[in-house]
Amino acid sequence: MKEILREIGMTARALDSISNIEFKEYDLTKGQYLYLVRICENPGIIQEKVAEMVKVDRTTAARAIKKLEMNGFIDKKADDHNKKIKKLFPTEKGENVYPFIKRENEHSNSVALQGFSKDEAETIFDLLQRVRKNIEKDWESVKKGNKRTY
Repeated sequence: MKEILREIGMTARALDSISNIEFKEYDLTKGQYLYLVRICENPGIIQEKVAEMVKVDRTTAARAIKKLEMNGFIDKKADDHNKKIKKLFPTEKGENVYPFIKRENEHSNSVALQGFSKDEAETIFDLLQRVRKNIEKDWESVKKGNKRTY
């Protein structure tokens, strides 16, 4: 069997490294752009949902979100009905950098898919979604403290 996950990992790390370098001028570091995009696309989202979307534990998400708030990219606002719930919203600064992040993502997609037909790109997307969904089952289980059997 081919080392598919190794290829996916190398691709993801290369793109993350490129993004971290390019977004440095906006004071976005260590993958913070991932969280900012989710918050810009889902204003009022709660921290736990962001962590779930990015596929990280709550502590990792909390750290990144706190830095985004400290650097003025997002605001936390108490829910109108339940003051314990903090909703996340992009600030003007966050909204201003969002289009650049989107353009970078679109560019990276187009570079990654150079030489592929539209059908091939669609197939890759469908297959990668299936891979992610398969892995999500284990991720959810391990997140709850369960062990996988090898």
